[in-house]
Amino acid sequence: MSSPSPVNFADRDPALRPLLDRLLPADDRARVEPLLTELGELAAGDLDRQAALADAHPPRLIPYAPDGTRVDAIEYHPAHDRAAALAYECFGLAAMSHRPGVHGWPTKIPHTIKYALSYLYVQSEFGMACPLSMTDSAARILRLFDPERYAAEIAALSSTDPGLRATGAMFMTEQQGGTDVGLTRTLATDRGTHWTLTGKKWFASNPAADVILTLARVPGQGEGTRGLGMFLVPRLRPDGTRNAIRIDRLKDKLGSRSIASGEVTLEEAYATPVGQLTHGFRQMAEMLNVSRLSNAMRATALMRRAVRESVDHTRTRHVFGKPLFDQPLMRATLLPLILDTEAALGLVLEAAARLTAADDGDERAKALVRVLTPLAKHTLCKRARTVTGEAMEIRGGNGYIEDWVNPRLVRDAHLGSIWEGSSNVIALDVLRCMRRFGSHRILADTYGDRDPVRGRWELMRKQGDAILELPEEEQEMGVGRYADRLTRAVMATLLYDQADHEERTTGNGRALLVAHTYAALLDDPDALPRTALDHLAELAEGGQVPLATAKEAAAHAR
Repeated sequence: MSSPSPVNFADRDPALRPLLDRLLPADDRARVEPLLTELGELAAGDLDRQAALADAHPPRLIPYAPDGTRVDAIEYHPAHDRAAALAYECFGLAAMSHRPGVHGWPTKIPHTIKYALSYLYVQSEFGMACPLSMTDSAARILRLFDPERYAAEIAALSSTDPGLRATGAMFMTEQQGGTDVGLTRTLATDRGTHWTLTGKKWFASNPAADVILTLARVPGQGEGTRGLGMFLVPRLRPDGTRNAIRIDRLKDKLGSRSIASGEVTLEEAYATPVGQLTHGFRQMAEMLNVSRLSNAMRATALMRRAVRESVDHTRTRHVFGKPLFDQPLMRATLLPLILDTEAALGLVLEAAARLTAADDGDERAKALVRVLTPLAKHTLCKRARTVTGEAMEIRGGNGYIEDWVNPRLVRDAHLGSIWEGSSNVIALDVLRCMRRFGSHRILADTYGDRDPVRGRWELMRKQGDAILELPEEEQEMGVGRYADRLTRAVMATLLYDQADHEERTTGNGRALLVAHTYAALLDDPDALPRTALDHLAELAEGGQVPLATAKEAAAHAR
């Protein structure tokens, strides 16, 4: 059960449309508006109902047909199928980055729009975003590294036709390896016209996918990740028979229960190589990086849903004669949740915009995406666990009851910090970016020229340089906390960028108040920003804040 009647999740979002106003060209902004309206309404209505049903009725493995034939089929509840149709067919969320024409777009749709629409979708249905992201990413990898050989697969993965579309998966985790992909044991054997793969994959989401990308050890190619090639394993062999992919069992997961994850055995499964076999791990890393940005988007969507539920609840719940929303301590509790959610969306859409530029050949954008993606994944997925947990507590006893959406938000939020690399793995990825590319300096050069954040970025640069001067073990010990500070510096900067835009275009001081309050709480978590607390309704739900009021609050804070 949700709070009473949020009519449209796009309309109830104070940050989404203003951010798109700044980030998109006018023609793209006009084209996306009807989609925001339509998907926002579905997410608050039919999609939300289907998501609750699909979560309550998880997929079921059907290993054998009645006659004893091995089929390894997965049976889904009709609510899952309805949610899938909305994602893949009605809105083309897996297709729009790969070909023109989706929703009448003359070009491929920018990543910024894809992630904005996906963010609305995930506020109701989190689980589907996993196979959706893998389908999108599989098409991307094939398009980048082997487009001619896999033209048919790319077309199927990016189709919105229910009779033609295919879904993708990424089988990487093995029981003995986990994070250490170099321990992969699945063995590839060259059969002349194709390869076969033999091994076990321990955590395979969407295990009945049509197109599976996986890593396997190529004999004679070396040890560790150097010895791994990337292969495409189709659900069906070229002759139409079922490939030798045995689904041993489905995982009984804490969250993301609407979609299937399983343990899979490859028994000399038919496979073909993708790109250069010596570059298998590098190619999989590209797929992972895009999936990690999707994880950050999903975390942000969960935060937004949790904040909206909390605001709605506190508006209608009366305690000691007045609404909870008006109680001083509750206002102080809600404020950082609201600020972090808005900052998170700004970061996700910034990374998406940089990804679009990188795909168009912008080398600086490529350098930024390389570090923005792990930063977003590291910090936002962690924060989503806290925000959804606070929202559960705000709702009280009902927040712990499965009739309401809060338990599902909490369960799903914990997944983001695990899939595609746990927080420690991601922090070490940030450290590699710092060592190899000086990524903290690239960030400081890119974002550090704004007056309100100049000092913060000078500090970030000095702290990053100091970390790199430490012994290797101490670098690894300190990088987790530093990565979080670095992410928050980027988010603070982006909030000020948005504030400048809104001051110039609308004269509204709301975004400036958000930016100054976010920065003030970074500097002093115990601060009581009274102006923001007095204007909590405008921060939570949108509205006008006099520009003079926001500027006075900023001046007083300094």
